[in-house]
Amino acid sequence: MEIGACEAKAHLPKLLARVQQGQCFVITRHGRPVAELRPVGSRSRDEIRAAIAWLADFQARHVSDGPTVRELIREAREGRKP
Repeated sequence: MEIGACEAKAHLPKLLARVQQGQCFVITRHGRPVAELRPVGSRSRDEIRAAIAWLADFQARHVSDGPTVRELIREAREGRKP
């Protein structure tokens, strides 16, 4: 369901009550979608799987031969230079 930004502002407590019941809203400004109002954690399993796949792909494409973050932190704590 779409709702204008001004209307959303004016009726936010009522909208939040409806969101708690599971409803979702697209907030628009001048007829253009700018935000979604939906329950926290309402991602579908497909969305979660897609995000995990994207992260795995990103990690595979960005391999570094340098030290790991954990190694850099350990060295910094010990006062050594990488």
